Amino acid sequence: MVVSDVMSRAVDYVTTNATVKDISRIIFGKSINGVPVVESGKVVGFITERDILSKFYPSVQDYMEDPVNTSDFESMEKEISNILSMKASKIMSKHPITVTADTPLLKAQSLMFINKVGRLPVVDENNKLIGIVSKSDIFRAVVGDQIPTSGEEEYHDWVSRHYDLATGWEERLGNEIPDLTKLFNKEKAKSILDVGCGTGEHAIALAKKGFRVVGFEASHSMYEKAMGKLNNLSSEVRERVDFKGGNYVELLNNIDESFDAAIFMGNAYPHMVENYKKVLKAVSDRLSKNGILFFQINNFHRLFNVRKRFLSLNFSKAKAGISHEFAFLEFYDPKREDNKNFSLNMAVFDFNGKNWRLRSMNSTPILDLDKEKMKKLLNKVGFRKMEIFGADANGSLLESFDKDKSYYLNILAKR
Repeated sequence: MVVSDVMSRAVDYVTTNATVKDISRIIFGKSINGVPVVESGKVVGFITERDILSKFYPSVQDYMEDPVNTSDFESMEKEISNILSMKASKIMSKHPITVTADTPLLKAQSLMFINKVGRLPVVDENNKLIGIVSKSDIFRAVVGDQIPTSGEEEYHDWVSRHYDLATGWEERLGNEIPDLTKLFNKEKAKSILDVGCGTGEHAIALAKKGFRVVGFEASHSMYEKAMGKLNNLSSEVRERVDFKGGNYVELLNNIDESFDAAIFMGNAYPHMVENYKKVLKAVSDRLSKNGILFFQINNFHRLFNVRKRFLSLNFSKAKAGISHEFAFLEFYDPKREDNKNFSLNMAVFDFNGKNWRLRSMNSTPILDLDKEKMKKLLNKVGFRKMEIFGADANGSLLESFDKDKSYYLNILAKR
């Protein structure tokens, strides 16, 4: 692999007349560790966060020559405005290390390692800036892309750290649990299987309503969070709810218990890309003769045709008394090239009281499912009757379905 395979072509750069204040706004605002300095399209220097911060401290030689004055940090703070007005030409490295588009990737990595830099400008034969390559670009290409990931587990292990914080459980359960309770009572369902139970909120809420509930979760981190909530329940409720972690098909094949209903909440079923047909068959086998299925699936028609891929943006205060605020942005990517699945992306931002910054981001493949596709899947495992409902985000589950307005496509399946 060569640099052009992974480099970013949209590059932030400054000119020699840019002030330290302007440069700092780019470096710290975008969480990068340096920018190239360009004149007439050519790279003439490079400025790192270390170059900027070094202006606020005395050098070792200055300290040795005058340790008293160079220890006066209060005086240094007074010089901040002078430093911020300095020009790039005064603090930049004037002989920056560069690479070309056809430089071998591992050579670029070695140059960064030897010279202790995190980014390198990519130039053409005339030394004109055409891109930038970073250590993280190389790491993803050399290491990350070689590690197979599971959409069911890796993404959910990551998202488990934010899941309860990003979900408005009080509102959601307040609307959904009454509808599920009404449905289960009507169908005389006493025992419930919650497949893809996440951190266990639906399972616990249903157990509090008197149902026997078993929650299955493939993500180990999600499962651990669900298990941790059991200690906060009364002994009566705790006896009615159980959580099991692992591969869904293996869990279903190894359990002796049968259930009156199974639920897939929070778009859980479309996340089961790798074995969704086997999971559905195994769930069907674990249901009683008159057992029912209930699916809560994102309305992908609305997502792509009305919402233009945008799913949600939620804000939440940090827990444990920390004054930070978090934002959780979710959006979808369409199918690309040979990929037959959508991609769900989640970005987590935090606000430190002054600025927002990207904290982390991840994505996972998602099945493209709609009414017709679900009908075919359900027919193959013996479910001939389907009732279609719609729902808003965190709203009631059993509203009329509108393909352009409903957040969820909810499906009740019967044999």
